[in-house]
Amino acid sequence: MKKAVFLDRDGVLSKTSIKNGKSFAVKKLKDFKLFYRSKESVQKLKSAGFMVIVVTNQPDVGKKLISKTTLKKMHYKLKKNTKVDAIYTCTHIQAAKCYCRKPKPGMILNAAKKYNINLKQSFMVGDRSSDILAARKAKCRSIFLDKKYLEKKPKGQEATFYNLIQATNYILKQAEL
Repeated sequence: MKKAVFLDRDGVLSKTSIKNGKSFAVKKLKDFKLFYRSKESVQKLKSAGFMVIVVTNQPDVGKKLISKTTLKKMHYKLKKNTKVDAIYTCTHIQAAKCYCRKPKPGMILNAAKKYNINLKQSFMVGDRSSDILAARKAKCRSIFLDKKYLEKKPKGQEATFYNLIQATNYILKQAEL
C-alpha cells in the first residue's frame, strides 16, 4: 500500500484573500498564486515516497461565483507548477450535505481507494477545522497550518505549524521513525 499527504489548496498551497480575518479563495485566475515554497514542499514529499493529493472544497463554483473553466485553469496551473499527483474537488455548497465536502472524508476516502493508500501512514495538511475533522474521520494523521484566521481553531491535530515547508519537514522526520 502507498502512503500519501493530502493537502488543502487555499491557504496551504495557494494564497487566499483575507477579509475581516477570514480566508476566501480567489475567484480570478490572475489572482491565483502559489506560496513561495509550495513546489519545493511537494517535491520533497514525493521524493520521500509519498503521493501528494490535493483535496479542496470549492463552493464558489456551486454558488456561481467562479466558473468550472476558471477552476480547471487554476488546477492546471497548480498541477503544472507543483506536480501534485491528483486534485480532488468538491464544488457543492454546504447546504448540499454531500459525501465529499470537508469535514466529511469523501475526497480522502475516494483517493485512498483509487490509489491503494494506507491512511494510517498518511497525513492531511490543512488550515481549517474542516480539514482536521476530515482527516480524523478518514483515520489519517493531521497537521494544522495556523494562519491566524478569526475562526475556531481545530483540536486533536497531531501538530500545528505556520506554513507548508514546516509541515513537510515534520512529515519527513516522522517518515524516518
